[in-house]
Amino acid sequence: MDLLNILTGTAGFFVESTPDSFKETFNFLQGNGVYEEGMMHFLHEMKNTIWTHYDAFIADAQALAAIFMLIFFAIKSYEMISGDKQLEIMPLLRPFGLTMVILWWSIFTRILAYPTDVVEQKTSAMFDGSQSEINDLRLQRAKLMVEVSDQLLKVQAETETAKTEADTWYENAWESVRSSVKEGFSEVWNPIVEMRNRLQVGLQLLATSLLETLAIWILRVCTYIIFIIQIIFSTILIILGPFSVAVSILPAFRDSFSTWIARFISVNLYSGIAYLVMYVASLFQHYALEAEITRYQELVGTGGASLEKLGWFAGNGVLSFGMVIVTFVIGALTMLTVPSISTWIVSTSGVSSAASSMGRGASSMTRVAGQMMGGL
Repeated sequence: MDLLNILTGTAGFFVESTPDSFKETFNFLQGNGVYEEGMMHFLHEMKNTIWTHYDAFIADAQALAAIFMLIFFAIKSYEMISGDKQLEIMPLLRPFGLTMVILWWSIFTRILAYPTDVVEQKTSAMFDGSQSEINDLRLQRAKLMVEVSDQLLKVQAETETAKTEADTWYENAWESVRSSVKEGFSEVWNPIVEMRNRLQVGLQLLATSLLETLAIWILRVCTYIIFIIQIIFSTILIILGPFSVAVSILPAFRDSFSTWIARFISVNLYSGIAYLVMYVASLFQHYALEAEITRYQELVGTGGASLEKLGWFAGNGVLSFGMVIVTFVIGALTMLTVPSISTWIVSTSGVSSAASSMGRGASSMTRVAGQMMGGL
């Protein structure tokens, strides 16, 4: 059984039919999913294009490998002539093997990337299976938020009418009533005015929309950053990788080829790990969406809105319980750990520190954006 259904109960329990016009409007404002399909497709196609540029420096690397082979054989010949080393056949075959790797560079890189591609396909399938239900729940929640705002606007209109009627009665009859009646009217009138002042829905909807839009874009930006980092690093490793192979012919740089392999596999694992992290984050999002949908349904109610609960909810300042916003932010922060997780699986250096530096830069930009939004 799917893990998402095990953790969240019966799939589709909270999902109701939503008008197409509402779906189109919602998708236009916030994108057609937690992660926009167009951008994810673009990143996938960009990743595929890097394999078309693998031969940019193949000829240069081959020439360099030929020079280093001559140097290598000269060193080995001198060691054997001087008597420092005995004749060994296998070390002499290593430069030929490395040269063959350069000649068959495209096939070699494809073979290395195959296991990571399998991981990506499986984790991507898990992620795609959870997103359709997440998107349905987002639409259901947004529809309920609109219904809650409509209820608040309705109550606000009723209080406006009550205020107008009370002002008319106040002007015509206030002089003829006794002091005790005045005090009783104040006790009735003051809560109406207070309710009217609290139920200013327009600004609350704006604040809620800004917070949720900011949270979901923080999540998207962190996700896109990881995939863009993978594309950039993979492009550099594939295009300049033949030089690492050629240099490793020399004894002083013998480990450069094995280091390159570790880094290449580690970088190619980014997408598979990223989809797995996104899938786990979707489980938290699924729970938060269902929990908030339940609360919104209780606010709307089948027998009419509860004025007491609506009053307390409107007093929060925003028309959101905050759970979904928090899960978006947590998912964004977790996405930035993908390079470190990849390093746990394939131990390497350099790539993780570079990715961490880019992640810190992205986090700084996110904080600046948050401060700017707060200032607005």
